[in-house]
Amino acid sequence: MYEFDWSSIPGALPFLWTGMVMTFKITAVAVTVGIVWGTLLALMRMSGFKLLAWLAASYVNLFRSIPLVMVLLWFFLIVPTLLINLFDIPRSSDTRLDSAMVAFSLFEAAYYSEIIRAGIRSVSRGQMGAASALGMSYAQAMRLVILPQAFRNMVPLLLTQGIILFQDTSLVYVSSLADFFGVSYQVGSRDGRLVELLLFAGAGYFIISFSASLLVKHFQKRKTA
Repeated sequence: MYEFDWSSIPGALPFLWTGMVMTFKITAVAVTVGIVWGTLLALMRMSGFKLLAWLAASYVNLFRSIPLVMVLLWFFLIVPTLLINLFDIPRSSDTRLDSAMVAFSLFEAAYYSEIIRAGIRSVSRGQMGAASALGMSYAQAMRLVILPQAFRNMVPLLLTQGIILFQDTSLVYVSSLADFFGVSYQVGSRDGRLVELLLFAGAGYFIISFSASLLVKHFQKRKTA
């Protein structure tokens, strides 16, 4: 029968925290860039310019049809080469973190785009008409009237997608990046306590994700109150 031994965890906490910081960093960048780029994609897809709408739709369908782990591998192989050639970065530089941030940001933007597009459509069409009656241009009405209301409606969905993204960051192990999961795996393998470290990592992901889900429920209650 397997005997659990948690003694290696206290000494590994500084390394685990460093990995968690990297996980938070990837999540924060991907959420921020994903929402900004996703908003632009949603507006492009809803525009009257067929070429822009087609390009945005193609982008969203492409990334939504490809496994995330494959996208990470693509960018792990492609982005370093581009950075080295475009910015004359030494080939010895470690660009794995940059590659992961770019991959997650572009991938998540496709999902945020659909959330934001649905949020914009949830706003009454009369709001656009009222803004036009006040002399606002389409861009002004979208920026000052439609998008603020849409984002207010979308907060729970945006937070939920952020939780999913936080969990998906564990996939950066394919590039041997030392995120929380990667560090847990390395420490567990080093100390011969892989089961304990992976259980500890799972508990960490659960606590953070569950706490964030409670925050989502709080926003939903405030919205319906």
